[in-house]
Amino acid sequence: MSIKKVGELLVEQNLVTQEQLGEALELQKVFPEQPIGQLLCKLGFIKESDLSFVLDQKNKRRKLSDILLKNGLVDQQKISHAREISKQSDITFDKALLKLRYIDDEQLAQAIAGQYDLPYVKINTLDLDASLSRYISAVYAQKQRIAPISKIGNTLTLAMAYPLRHHDIRELEDSIRLKIISAIATEADIYKVLKRLYNIDVVSTISANDEVNLDIVPDSIVDLLSKSSGSDEPEVEEETKKVTEKDSVIVKLVNKIVYDAYMNKASDIHIEPYPGKKDVVVRTRVDGHCSIYQKIPYKYKFAIPSRIKIMADLDIAERRKPQDGKIDFKKFGPLDTELRVATMPTVGGLEDVVIRVLAGGEPMQFGELGLTERNMRVFNESINSPHGLILVVGPTGSGKTTTLHSGLAMINTTNRKIWTAEDPVEITQPGLRQVQINPRIGFTFAAALRSFLRLDPDVIMVGEMRDEETASIAVEASLTGHLVFSTLHTNSAPETVTRLLEMGLDPYSFSDSLLCILGQRLGRRLCKDCKESYHPSEQEIEEIIEEYGREDFANTGLGRSDLKMNRAVGCERCGHSGYRGRLGIHEVLECGPKLKSLIKRRADTDTVREQAALDGMTTLKQDGILKVFQGITDIHEIRRVCIK
Repeated sequence: MSIKKVGELLVEQNLVTQEQLGEALELQKVFPEQPIGQLLCKLGFIKESDLSFVLDQKNKRRKLSDILLKNGLVDQQKISHAREISKQSDITFDKALLKLRYIDDEQLAQAIAGQYDLPYVKINTLDLDASLSRYISAVYAQKQRIAPISKIGNTLTLAMAYPLRHHDIRELEDSIRLKIISAIATEADIYKVLKRLYNIDVVSTISANDEVNLDIVPDSIVDLLSKSSGSDEPEVEEETKKVTEKDSVIVKLVNKIVYDAYMNKASDIHIEPYPGKKDVVVRTRVDGHCSIYQKIPYKYKFAIPSRIKIMADLDIAERRKPQDGKIDFKKFGPLDTELRVATMPTVGGLEDVVIRVLAGGEPMQFGELGLTERNMRVFNESINSPHGLILVVGPTGSGKTTTLHSGLAMINTTNRKIWTAEDPVEITQPGLRQVQINPRIGFTFAAALRSFLRLDPDVIMVGEMRDEETASIAVEASLTGHLVFSTLHTNSAPETVTRLLEMGLDPYSFSDSLLCILGQRLGRRLCKDCKESYHPSEQEIEEIIEEYGREDFANTGLGRSDLKMNRAVGCERCGHSGYRGRLGIHEVLECGPKLKSLIKRRADTDTVREQAALDGMTTLKQDGILKVFQGITDIHEIRRVCIK
């Protein structure tokens, strides 16, 4: 069904003719910023009131978010966040924008005025005539958030925070026997008028909301720290007592740290207190790179860890041994995210706290993983096999879970039963039966895997092969008709083979079950807005070819003269780092007949690597160098994340 435009609706309702619409459309070519309805009004073809009625009735008003975006007051990320808050807190979208301090009340009022084609007024209460109060009752004015601000002849001008409905204005005009002109003002200005005309004190709903939720998004961390008092060396008990009594500055401070980390897409927050009068250092890890976020006065060195422990339901009196827990942050703020908390006693009776910000949400599209054509083919064939073992390997934080879930999303259909055991469950997918393991009560990966086999699965995903027991059950499951996905913490795909054999796996069963091993790293992606292209020098090309391997480089078909590279520069959008976002660097070992034979003979890592290369595997570093020549990242980043 096609959506009718405003002009078509006005013609359809016989409010303007086709010729008049054509004239307005011609005028719009000269004034492209002007809506067609306003041009028809200026040409005298239609009344403002008739246009307003049609726009409201047919829901044809411009969206508030579009106006704010166009005026450059907010970006798409802030709009999405405000919508999320409005749902969670059950408040309107505009109230969410105000509560998050993304716009002020004057900017909001001006945007609403633009949305409804009404004038925006700034009211001077000293100029108001006290007799205006007799035209509108105090109760009605307070309820509707309106205020009379002037009367000329038979026309009364009403200031309102949000436009009244067409029907309500008509009823009000009949009641007071005056023509009404609407204008938009800030809620604060309207309440000042109500105070002057009716002598009623109205508490702004905006400020009331802010007061309740100020712990969520404080002004800035600098403002918070300036509110602190006292400068003496703090006592442990005294600071802990403050925190248990919900000292507002500490509560806001912790919430602000978490909020900023989440908005900056940080994966971890490190709280590092030092003995004596040294500041508490807060560092965040963004795109795998750790940097100082803020230094906080030493007087908070006991209070901040205690506050985080209270949020995570940990024992705040226990400071001698490590503890770990989790925080459901939506209980404390507007972000629907889960935090993993680990504490560690350090010198001077202090405690470090590391918070993992779990990036939940939808799985990444398989095509967005950044796999080369050959790697994608091998991995795709493996995940579409009826049974077998697929491993994704790499260090912590290398994106293994993201890759596994992207693969599962490809085969997540109604005719397949998929069970996953994870720690923690970060990415959720409808159709998957996902289980959170709990080693404290004996519910380990091995126990979950054993139970899954009794639940008629087609596909099983085990978060990690931590021991020989889990690995053995996974191999057995893959040999009994199940497709099994899992991860290991190894440096490369070839090393994984020897690691599992050293764990005690039967080489015959393992070689029969293995389909492929995908090794990966995450490198920082060059910022698209500021990266700079250049032709590398002969010396630089020589070094890169040496690292890639001369014979292998000759097989790529790349000519020296065609090689282009990019370097990091730095701009506002990437925080002057030169990098924004991350990319995957991969190596995919395909388990063909020759490799199976080597596994049965318990071959060493070098032999496995040589055979994998003959089968077409490009190493992590080679894959990274190819991405350097594509202009996605730079050689320094590849050297940083790839050892060999």
